[in-house]
Amino acid sequence: MPDTEPLLAENGTINAQQDDVEAKPEEAEEEFDGANVFMHQAIHTIEYCLGCISNTASYLRLWALSLAHAQLSEVLWVMVMHNSFKNTNYVGSVIMVFVFAFFAILTISILLIMEGLSAFLHALRLHWVEFQNKFYSGAGYKLSPFAFASLISFSSTN
Repeated sequence: MPDTEPLLAENGTINAQQDDVEAKPEEAEEEFDGANVFMHQAIHTIEYCLGCISNTASYLRLWALSLAHAQLSEVLWVMVMHNSFKNTNYVGSVIMVFVFAFFAILTISILLIMEGLSAFLHALRLHWVEFQNKFYSGAGYKLSPFAFASLISFSSTN
């Protein structure tokens, strides 16, 4: 059964230090393989095109949410508030108070929550869709997360 516990460094943490990352030994230079280079470029081209389609679809989802927001606000105005303007007498003004309260409740419960959802989706899209394919590359380097302890130990050695 393999050992599943993480390897601890000398300072007792699982964080990789600069010294822990092993340099790869010099390898013999390989011959140029045109088919291999072509396949690599084809794979990267396909990944790039799929990333562009994914980014476009992500923006289209936000655009659809924005259109739905605009249409819902128009429907609320026309179907709820606009009908209350037909009565111009005193009874109509009393009815308008209740209609406005209903309109305000619907506006807050539907449109403002939807706007918050839009902001959340935009932030999520920026983190996952844009960040993942622009900055992350699984190059096989050991993770060396930021830690204040490494700064303290580095400053005490200098």
